[in-house]
Amino acid sequence: MVIKRNTWQRDTVRTEMRRIQGFISAQGLYDQLRLKGLHIGLATVYRTLSSMTESGEADMLNSPDGENLFRFCKSNEHHHHLICRECGYAKEIEATPVEAWAAQVAHRNGFTQAQHIIDIFGICANCQSNPPANGAK
Repeated sequence: MVIKRNTWQRDTVRTEMRRIQGFISAQGLYDQLRLKGLHIGLATVYRTLSSMTESGEADMLNSPDGENLFRFCKSNEHHHHLICRECGYAKEIEATPVEAWAAQVAHRNGFTQAQHIIDIFGICANCQSNPPANGAK
């Protein structure tokens, strides 16, 4: 295991990730930091988010567009998400039936130590009741 030095840049990325409610791309986080006048390199943002994901501090998922999105993780346990395609709001959900189904499928096919990632994308109640002005996404 490689121990990374804790720098002000890494601390700043972690602090900003804790503040953000939903998922965000590395580029989006980089842009927010720049708007605040913080000069942190995009490569540092990517490396820090990657490190946070590896350590369990952050969740990472692929958006429907194929972009990696990150969110500060509130749980160290295995979990799933409901994610709004409009605003990015994310909610951690418990999915016992999914866990049982995944274990059964793996077992039936002779697999052990099966792992899975399930994220459900949709439109949250807030976005449904407040559609964008002009119909744009």
